[in-house]
Amino acid sequence: MVFIDILYTKFMDFMLEEELIDLYTFCLQNPDSPEIEQKKVRITEVGKEIFDDGGVDALENFFFAISNRIQGEIEKDIAPFRPLWNGLSDEWKY
Repeated sequence: MVFIDILYTKFMDFMLEEELIDLYTFCLQNPDSPEIEQKKVRITEVGKEIFDDGGVDALENFFFAISNRIQGEIEKDIAPFRPLWNGLSDEWKY
């Protein structure tokens, strides 16, 4: 049962990471889209899921990994979206 729990957690992390990559990529490539605010809301919701599961360390790890991947794939910076996770913890202040 422990193995299944670990496998499930890893799968969910993978799914959240992929969703965030899609959301950030969309926002960066379509800055004038009317869908931007909806995407930002979802980024915040996913951040809350990550924080609830692993705290600030998980937020930092996700942000770092996604930032590097997006930088490598589309050469854009997701730093302007970092404040979307403000308020999840007193430690996350950007």
